[in-house]
Amino acid sequence: MPEHARDRAWTGNCAGAEAEPGQDGPVERRDDTSDERRRRAFRLAVRRYAGQVRHDWRLTVPGLLLPGVGSTLTGFVPALVIAAVLGHFGAGAPPSFGDLLPYLLAFTGAWVGGELVWRFAIHFVNRASTRGASQLSMAAMDALFGKDLSFFHDHFAGSLTKKVTGYSTGYLMVVDSLAFQVAPHLLPIVFASVVLWRYSPWLVVTLVSMIVLTGVAIAPLIVRRQRLVNAREAASNELAGHVADTVSNMDAVRLFSRERDEAAIHARNVERWRRLALRSWDYQNKRIDVVASPLYVATNVLGVVLAITLGGRGGTFDLEAVFITFVYYHRATQVVWEFNHIFRTIESNLSNAAQFTELLLDQPTVVDPPSPAPAAFRDGGVEFRGVSFTYPRMARPLFARLDLRIEPGERVGLVGRSGGGKSTLLRLLLRQADIDGGVIRVGGQDIASVRQADLRSQIAYVPQDPVMFHRTLRDNISVGRLDATEAEIRAAATAAHAAEFIEGLPLGYDTLVGERGVKLSGGQRQRVAIARALLRRAPILVLDEATSSLDSESEGLIQRALLAVMADRTAIVIAHRLSTVQAMDRLVVLDDGRVIEDGSHDQLLALDGLYATLWRKQSGGFLGDVRLGVRAAEPSGVPPLTVRGAPHG
Repeated sequence: MPEHARDRAWTGNCAGAEAEPGQDGPVERRDDTSDERRRRAFRLAVRRYAGQVRHDWRLTVPGLLLPGVGSTLTGFVPALVIAAVLGHFGAGAPPSFGDLLPYLLAFTGAWVGGELVWRFAIHFVNRASTRGASQLSMAAMDALFGKDLSFFHDHFAGSLTKKVTGYSTGYLMVVDSLAFQVAPHLLPIVFASVVLWRYSPWLVVTLVSMIVLTGVAIAPLIVRRQRLVNAREAASNELAGHVADTVSNMDAVRLFSRERDEAAIHARNVERWRRLALRSWDYQNKRIDVVASPLYVATNVLGVVLAITLGGRGGTFDLEAVFITFVYYHRATQVVWEFNHIFRTIESNLSNAAQFTELLLDQPTVVDPPSPAPAAFRDGGVEFRGVSFTYPRMARPLFARLDLRIEPGERVGLVGRSGGGKSTLLRLLLRQADIDGGVIRVGGQDIASVRQADLRSQIAYVPQDPVMFHRTLRDNISVGRLDATEAEIRAAATAAHAAEFIEGLPLGYDTLVGERGVKLSGGQRQRVAIARALLRRAPILVLDEATSSLDSESEGLIQRALLAVMADRTAIVIAHRLSTVQAMDRLVVLDDGRVIEDGSHDQLLALDGLYATLWRKQSGGFLGDVRLGVRAAEPSGVPPLTVRGAPHG
C-alpha cells in the first residue's frame, strides 16, 4: 500500500479513537446491560453502512476493486519479474544490459501502472467515504429531529453529539480500512494462487489451508474480546460525560468549591477506563496475537520448505519457485497477521456507530400521522375535551377526562400550586407528549391529525427558562420567523424592551450570546425570547412564567407590550405571581390535574377558594391598572397576525 494511504488510514483511526464529550443518560445505562440490545444495534449499524455502500456503488465498487489491482501491480508483478530474471540468469553468466532491459521495462511498467491505478483508487475512495459520511450525518440529524422531547431529557447533549459524529465519521474509517487494508490483499491473494499453482498445487493448498486455520483459531477469541471492548467504551463514555457535565456546570463547581470533589470523580473515571482499556488491549496481545503469531510464522516456513522440496526434484534446484514462494507467502500471510488489527479497527468504528443506531431501536412516542390532514385551523381557539394523561412510570393519572375550552382571542391565566399540571397542559397543547385519551383541538382541528410542524406554527411560546443558540442576537430573535426583515427584527426587539440592552453592546445585533445564552442575564434571555414570540405570526401566544426573571419596572413595561400583542391573539399565560395575570379575561385554577376554579380575578376572590388563598399570600400587582376591555394597539412594526388555513375570526 502506498505510504500516504497508510498515513491516512492511521490518522483516521487515531481521530476515531479520540475521546469525545458526552455520556449516556439514565435510560442508556439501563439499556447497556442488555447484550441482545447491543447486538441488535451492531447489526443495524452494519446494515446501514452496507446500505450506504450499495447506494454509492458507482464510487464504492471502483474504490474497493482498484486498490487490489494497484497492490498486485506494485507488490506482486515486480516480484514475478525478478523471479523470471533468477530463473533465466541465476545459474549462468551475468546478463548484459540488453538482456535485462525487457525485464527492467516490465518491472518499471508494472510499478508505474500500479501507482496510476492507486491514484484512481484513492480518487474514488475519497468521494465514496465523504459522500457516504455526509449522507449518514444528515440522516442521523433527521433521526434526532424525529425524536420527541422526552428523548432529549433522557440523554446528555454531549452523548448525542458523540454518537451522531461517531456514526458518520465511523463510516469514513470503515471505508478507508476496507479500501486500504482489506481490498489490497484480496485480489493479490488470488493472483498469487494462480502463479503458485504453476509451480505446484500443493503450494496453493498449503497457503489457503493455513489462512483458513488461522482464521478459525482466532475468530472465537475476537468474538470474546467484544465484551471487553463494550466495557471499555462504556467507561470511555462515562469519563467523557463527566467532563462535559462538569464543564457545563462550572459556575456551580466554582461557587460551591467542588473542584477537588469533581477532580476526584474524574480520577476514578480515568482509572476505571485505564484498567478496562488495558484489559482489552492485553487480551489482544496475550491471547489473539499469541495464537496468530506462530501460525503466521509456520505458514511461511511451510511454504519455503515445500518450495525447496518440490524445486529439488529431478536433480535440479528451482530458484525461481523458492523466491516466488517466499515473497508471495510473506505478502499473502500479512493479511492473516494484520487481520485481527484490521478487524479491531473496523469493529471499533462499527461499535461507535452502534452507539447511535441503538437510539433508533426505540421508536419516538410522538410521531406525525401516516396521512396527516392538511392544516386548516379556522381560528385560535383551543379545546381540551375529555383529556386523560399519565406520566410514564406513574401509577395515577395526572389528568382524568379534563375539559377546558379557550375561545379565539381570549386571554386565559393558568394558576395554582406547583405540580398542579399547568406546564404539562401546555406540553400537551404543543404535542410534546401524547395524551392517553380524549382530544385536543386547535382552531377546530384535532392536533393529532396534523403534522407537528403545522401545529406549532400556530403557537408562539415563551418558556420560563429560554435557551439561546450560540449565535448572534439577530439570529436568536429571527428563530421566531426566519424570513423576517431587519426592520421587523428590530421592531420586535424594541417591543420586547430587548433593544435597550442590545443597542448598547459594541456589536449590537451581531453579538454572540454564548452557549445556551450564557453571556446574557436571565432577564435578557427572557426579553430575547419574548421578541421571538412577537416576531412569530401565530394566533396563539403561550407564556410560561415568561417575565419571572425581570425586575418589576421591566416586567410592567413588557406586560403592557404583551397585552397589546394579545389584542389579536389567543393567550395562555402561566404565572405563580398572580399579580401578572389578574387582568386576564379568565383565570383557570388547576390543582392536582383538575380545574377547581374558573372565572375572572374578582369572581375568584369572591369565591374565596384556593385562588383567594394564594392571592392573600402575595402582594400588589404590576398590571392592576391595565384594562383588557380596551384593545390596545399592536406595537409599531410587529408583524400582523396571519392564520394558516383560514382568516382569524
